[in-house]
Amino acid sequence: MTMLIILSGLPGTGKTTLASRLCRHLHAFHIRIDTIEHILSSQGLTSADSTSGYAVAQAIAADNLRLGHIVVADCVNPVEASRAGWRSVAAHAGAAALDVALICSNTAVHRRRVETRQSDIVGLIKPSWEQIMTRSYDPWTTPPDLTLDTASEEPEKLARRLATHIQERRSPP
Repeated sequence: MTMLIILSGLPGTGKTTLASRLCRHLHAFHIRIDTIEHILSSQGLTSADSTSGYAVAQAIAADNLRLGHIVVADCVNPVEASRAGWRSVAAHAGAAALDVALICSNTAVHRRRVETRQSDIVGLIKPSWEQIMTRSYDPWTTPPDLTLDTASEEPEKLARRLATHIQERRSPP
C-alpha cells in the first residue's frame, strides 16, 4: 500500500534527521519543506511565511504517491490547514496517511540542538531558539496517529522503530 508519512513538529525536534534515516529504511521519497521554501525565497518567488512551499511540496508528494512511492513529508505543519492538506493529498492519491508529531520534551536538549546545528542547505539561515519559542504552532484538532519524543532516543533507533511500525501497518492482515 502506498503511504504518506507526515512528520510534523517545531524546528529542532529532529524531523529531518528522522526523515532521512526513515527514507533509507523504507526506500521512500523525501520531501523537505526547508529545501523548497529556501529555493522559492532565494529566487524571489515567495516570502518565507507563504504557503507556496507547502503547495509545491504537496503537489510533488501527490505525483510520487500516484507512482506508488512511499513519501515522507518533512515540515513543521504549524497550522491545522497544512496538516489537513497533507491528509487530503494522501486521500486523493489513494494512499494511506500516517501523521507523526515529533516533540522534544527536554527543553535543554531541544535548545542545544537548535543552537548548535548547522544547515546542510547552502544559504539557509535556521531559526533561532527565540524565534522557535515565539512562533505560532496550533494545537492538533485531529490528534496525530503517533507522537514521538526525540529527547532521549537515538535517531537511528527511532527510525528503525517507526519503519517497523509502518511496514506492519502496510502489510495485509
